[in-house]
Amino acid sequence: MCERDGTVIRTQEYDRVRVVTLDRPDRRNALTPDGLDALEAAVTDADQPVVYLRGEGPAFCAGADLDVVAGLDREAAEAFAERGQRVADAIEDADSAVVAGIDGPARGGGVELALACDLRVATPEATFAEPGVKLGLFGAWGGTARLPRIVGEGEALDLALSGRTVDAEAARRMGLVSRVADDPRAVADELAANDPETLRLVKERMRDDSPPEVQQRRETEVFGRLVDRHADAIADRRE
Repeated sequence: MCERDGTVIRTQEYDRVRVVTLDRPDRRNALTPDGLDALEAAVTDADQPVVYLRGEGPAFCAGADLDVVAGLDREAAEAFAERGQRVADAIEDADSAVVAGIDGPARGGGVELALACDLRVATPEATFAEPGVKLGLFGAWGGTARLPRIVGEGEALDLALSGRTVDAEAARRMGLVSRVADDPRAVADELAANDPETLRLVKERMRDDSPPEVQQRRETEVFGRLVDRHADAIADRRE
């Protein structure tokens, strides 16, 4: 467990899954700058092939702690945004497959952190919003890039310009949520049953933004290496 500036990041270790919990329920798990650092460490130093990110209490994450934001000057506000961007990038680039289990509200930076995860699994009670526009703000932890990339520009602009709240099923239809499930942790366990190296390589290949011919060459090389390494298991499954 790591506590910084009132933000508690708790980890639980299992054989193939590390559970990372945002544990500040009285503040809807809002994050401070130091809390972001603790979250980054909890996700990126995992030895397990899967990390499951969740929030304690009735909310997933309210995003940035607005009490902290209100006291920032321009330079410090920019530094806070850069910190959040760095952490979201680190989550996206983590060696482990990262599953966000979203139960209750995800707001602002909480949505942005979820967007950085590989899978977003929501309970039927989950809701999503980018309400920053109502305060004269917007999501600056990489959300203006990831949100349109994941849901499309039209849906992204609708969410960000209106600040409206959508439920789990609407989020699934637009692609913001990968699945709706009563037990999101079960999805993390489902991923963890697969080959750890292949999980990592699938992430690597799908996030490769090289020219298509380079992507295809790398895909071919990786596939060949995996077939060679797992030949016996492949043969056993065939039989």
